[in-house]
Amino acid sequence: MLAKRILDVAASPTLAISAKAKAMKKEGLDVIGFGAGEPDFDTPDFIKKAAIDALNSGKTKYTAASGLPELKNAIKQKFQRDNGLEYDASCISVNVGAKHSIYNILQVICDPGDEIIIPAPFWVSYPEMVKLASGRPVILQTSYDNQFKIDPAALEQVITTNTKAIILNYPSNPTGTVYTKDELKAVADILMKHNVLVISDEIYEKLVYDSYEFTSFASLSPEAYENTITVNGVSKAYSMTGWRIGYIAGPKEIVDAVNRLQSHSTSNPVTFSQHGAIAALSGDQSVIGKMVEEFDRRRHRIYELVMQIPGVRAFKPKGAFYIFPDFSEVIKMKGMNGSNEFAVQLLEEEHVALVPGEGFGAPGFVRLSYATSMQNIENGLDRITRFST
Repeated sequence: MLAKRILDVAASPTLAISAKAKAMKKEGLDVIGFGAGEPDFDTPDFIKKAAIDALNSGKTKYTAASGLPELKNAIKQKFQRDNGLEYDASCISVNVGAKHSIYNILQVICDPGDEIIIPAPFWVSYPEMVKLASGRPVILQTSYDNQFKIDPAALEQVITTNTKAIILNYPSNPTGTVYTKDELKAVADILMKHNVLVISDEIYEKLVYDSYEFTSFASLSPEAYENTITVNGVSKAYSMTGWRIGYIAGPKEIVDAVNRLQSHSTSNPVTFSQHGAIAALSGDQSVIGKMVEEFDRRRHRIYELVMQIPGVRAFKPKGAFYIFPDFSEVIKMKGMNGSNEFAVQLLEEEHVALVPGEGFGAPGFVRLSYATSMQNIENGLDRITRFST
């Protein structure tokens, strides 16, 4: 009865763990969750007010499928201000979250058999979205010893005549890895030589630490600009995950195709959410700095506590709000079959929810989100330590 393409798609492990944790909480159990992929702060008031004002003034009807002109202009100004990139409004599309942006892009660029390179560890949805577009995910392994950064020589080895694109994500979910400008240039040299499209997922752009300076991939060179589709959104930087506003900028041919696809699927993103996004991108940007300051404080503490667990190794993330420690030795010592079993038993015995690394292409690792309170970090790591020793 079901289509083969959906039978080949795995369920999201992040959502599965979250669902089980929520069910346990409903039973009255004291569950500490490290699975959240969203800031634990409220959306800033001035953004909420913009959406409320839009509702009150009757802005509840359809917009153009590709988004409000005013929002496209705000996105255009954001790229100029933050990334030194110039885009015409016709090269920008507003979508129903950045996940939807990536889904749309893959739907319009992939033919059956096209290969999409995905560096591992990867966000869990990338391979599944490639499959749904009839493409073939090609997993590029990276090394913990290099903080999971792409080795240009290894990248070149996986490029074939069927390679269509690569999905880059930095700062990375799940690892928190970032790249220097020189490291990105080395990757770009290989990709541009082979005429590979780049889908640059920059949703965590603003959540960086240690004076790191973010470089948008499209800004590396004129050739990179012509071959990159930049993906971003308001979910992470402005704590607007439920508002579902993402956007892309890139070659007009691809953006036009995304707009055609969207006109036959979702139509426009929610109208009053778009008005909130205009306020977010155009308003007081200091709200981001306040969140980042608190995330940074938590980052230092969670890293310190993780490193106190015998047999566990980790590097301190420089972006996003995740740490991705290697629990392989603990899993082996406890006689378990991978981090999936580790996560399930930890949730059942200690009531701590985290996300196993198998879904990210990294068995033995686990993802911990520090988008939670310092009290949860302290208590949760105490339980994890007790369970692991």
